[in-house]
Amino acid sequence: MNWQEVCAHPGLQNLPFKIELNEWGQVVMSPTKIYHSILQARIARLLPDLGEVITECAIKTAKGTKVADVAWASDECAAIIQDEVAASIAPEICIEILSTGNTKDEIKEKRAPYFAAGAQEVWTCNKKGVVRFYNHAGEMRQSHLVPNFPKEIKL
Repeated sequence: MNWQEVCAHPGLQNLPFKIELNEWGQVVMSPTKIYHSILQARIARLLPDLGEVITECAIKTAKGTKVADVAWASDECAAIIQDEVAASIAPEICIEILSTGNTKDEIKEKRAPYFAAGAQEVWTCNKKGVVRFYNHAGEMRQSHLVPNFPKEIKL
């Protein structure tokens, strides 16, 4: 399957799962919990108004279509991707809210496709609300694009 087919498939509408495609075109579903949705909304509210905040942002990557829980795109990037089914380039910031079962290798694997698609930063937020910031070189003490973003989101 491709992302357009996933979006149009009537059996995949209104599911309580996050859907992505892997590099072989297989649908991958992840159930979300309430803490995930709360963190997603709080992060979106804290991002700057300059540019666009996008929740559930589908992004074409070499590893299939990945869906960032929250993304931030500059006006220039948003103008390119706003009419696309899946973003042809990654927004500048892609944010993943992690489940308690994610391993360090899985977290690293989540970041790589976003960087390869053009993201400048990838953030992760764990179940406790701890935010970690990464660029191509590795972990950063704070975001370079949004330096005042909190390192912890209170639940």
